[in-house]
Amino acid sequence: MRLLVQEAAFDLGAEANGFAASLSGSGAGAIVTFTGVVRDNGGTLRAMEIEHYPGMTEKAISAIMDQAMARWSLADALVIHRYGVLAAGEPIMMVATAAPHRADAFEAAEFLMDYLKSRAPFWKKEIGAKGADWVAAKDSDEAALTRW
Repeated sequence: MRLLVQEAAFDLGAEANGFAASLSGSGAGAIVTFTGVVRDNGGTLRAMEIEHYPGMTEKAISAIMDQAMARWSLADALVIHRYGVLAAGEPIMMVATAAPHRADAFEAAEFLMDYLKSRAPFWKKEIGAKGADWVAAKDSDEAALTRW
């Protein structure tokens, strides 16, 4: 299990390939990866600024990763989440899960993504042509957590 909370950009291909290469002998038959990117709804986004509290963020995400590892038959899991100022189209986060069978890999990845979207201690501010606004929690993101 590996967690990275970082300001620097990451190479999706290199991370996915490294994750896959680390699974030798693990019994994994399925790997699921997901990458979230900064989206520009409406074409006015100049940047997204993501803040977090070091230490607290890693502890919270590690705890949910532990839950995923225990709940599904995972061989391994990876979460990368960025902070700082990001431009539209840049990767914000990546989740990768590996399991003997695809159902566990997919479900665990969705669980981790839903948690990261709704509960991970990150604060996002959209900076646009007319100023900056904090991104509010969405009811749909909260509702997604009810299935877990």
